[in-house]
Amino acid sequence: MADSPKPPLDMNDRARAVFRTLVETYLETGEPVGSRTLSRTLTEGVSAATIRNVMQDLEHLGLLGSPHVSAGRIPTQMGLRLFVDGFMEAKDINGIDRSEIERNLSATDQDMGDVLDRAGSVLSGLTQGASLILSPNIEAPIKHIEFVSLSPDRALVVLVTADGHVENRLFTPPAGLTPSAMREAANFLNAILEGHTISEARSIVTRQIDARRQELDALAARLIEDGVALWADQSQDPDRLIVRGTSHLLDSTQAEEDIARIRQLFDDLERKRDLAHLLDLTETGDGVRVFIGSENKLFSLSGSSLVVSPYMNADRKIIGAIGVIGPTRLNYGRIVPIVDYTAQLVGRLLTERH
Repeated sequence: MADSPKPPLDMNDRARAVFRTLVETYLETGEPVGSRTLSRTLTEGVSAATIRNVMQDLEHLGLLGSPHVSAGRIPTQMGLRLFVDGFMEAKDINGIDRSEIERNLSATDQDMGDVLDRAGSVLSGLTQGASLILSPNIEAPIKHIEFVSLSPDRALVVLVTADGHVENRLFTPPAGLTPSAMREAANFLNAILEGHTISEARSIVTRQIDARRQELDALAARLIEDGVALWADQSQDPDRLIVRGTSHLLDSTQAEEDIARIRQLFDDLERKRDLAHLLDLTETGDGVRVFIGSENKLFSLSGSSLVVSPYMNADRKIIGAIGVIGPTRLNYGRIVPIVDYTAQLVGRLLTERH
C-alpha cells in the first residue's frame, strides 16, 4: 500500500472514533451512515447532536460527503484512502478463507494455467469482485512495449511478446519522470527491442552507454591535452567537463566541433542511463497495493478500486501479479489479506512446478 498518511491534526480522539466507525459501517452496509446509528455503535456514550457536529467537521476536512441533504454521510475517496492507510488494522487471513484458497489450489496435477485460473476463480468467489491475473514473466522476444502512468508514484508497463503473450507489471517510476518521457522511452525501446528479450534489451542499452562513454572520454582527453578543458572533481561529479576560456577556441575549429559533440554525448549518455534504470524497474515490484477510485486510471471511470499483489519465485523475483477489482466500498480489511495470501500461495505453487 502507499505510505500511510497521518490523520489530520484537526482530528481528536473522538473525531477519529467517529470516522473509523462510520467508514467501517459504510463498508459493511454500503449505505450512508447517520448520527443515530453511530450513537448506538460507539462504545463511548456520545449524543447524536455531538456526533453530527463531528461529522460536519470531518466533512469540512474533505473526508466525508453527503449524497443527499437529509441523508447520513459516506466516506469520500480521500476518506477511504486515509482509512486504508491510517486506520485499517492489518489482520491475518481468517481460517475459513485460508482453507478455501488452499482447497482450490492444492491439486498436484495442475499446470501453470490451471493454477492461475483457479486462483482467479477463488478470488472472485471469496470477494464477490472481479479477479485480475497477470501471468508470469516470459523471456520471449518482445514485440511491443508501452508505459502507462497511473499516478505520480505508480506506473504500468505493458509488454507484448512475439507469440502474442501480454504481460503487465506495476513499478515505481523515477521521481519527475513525465508521461511524455515514458512515451519517448517506449518509442526508443520499440525501435531496438524487436526480436530481443527485456534482459537482452538491457544489455543493448548498456553497450550503448559504454560506447558513448568511450567516445566521450576520447574527445575529452583530446581537449584536455590541448588545454581547452579539464574534468571536474571526480568525487563530486564524474561526468562534468569544465571548458576553459574561449580564447583557446579562436584558433581551433576542431575544438569547437568537439565541444558540441561532447554536449550531445552527455545528453545521450544521460538518456541511456535513465532508460537502463527504467528497464530495471520493469522487473521489480512491491507488496499489496490498494488503488481507490481515480487513483487507478485504468478503472476510475467505473468508480472501482483495485487491490493487487505481486507473486514471486524462489529467488524472490517478481513473476506476476494477482488482484481484485470491485466497488470503492470493498471490505479492504478482509480482501487485502486474501489477495496477499493467494499471491504468496500462487508463487509457491508455480515455483514447485518449475
